[in-house]
Parts: sequence; structure tokens; C-alpha cells
Amino acid sequence: MAPIQVLHGQPNPEELATVLAVVQARAAAAQAAAQAAGRAGGPATPWNDRATRLRPALRPGPDAWRTSAWAH
Repeated sequence: MAPIQVLHGQPNPEELATVLAVVQARAAAAQAAAQAAGRAGGPATPWNDRATRLRPALRPGPDAWRTSAWAH
């Protein structure tokens, strides 16, 4: 964080602490929003949809015990 200078006035320690707390909270919120936007990755497409990497559900049927070990 860049250094903060008081250019006008004579704030007491409580006022200065309040201003710094607000500035830090706003900076943390902006950073969290930027990280959340980076994780979102945009809309799901067949290329970035993680559900396509999951194994499909097993369905019982003839010879299901044998085919359950096959790679899909």
C-alpha cells in the first residue's frame, strides 16, 4: 500500500485510524472482487465445463458388474 500523507488539517489519532480502516477495507474488498472475477472464468462451455471430466453415473443393466470397471 502506498504511503498516505495528511495534506490539510490536524486529524487526531482516532480520526486518522478511522480513515485508514476505511481505506484498507475498500482495498481488501476490491482485491477480493478481482480474485473472484478471475476464478469465475466466464460462462461454461464444452471446453471449460468441469462436469465433462466427471465419470458418468453407473446404470444397472445386463452385465453391469463387468462393465463398471471399463474406462469411459
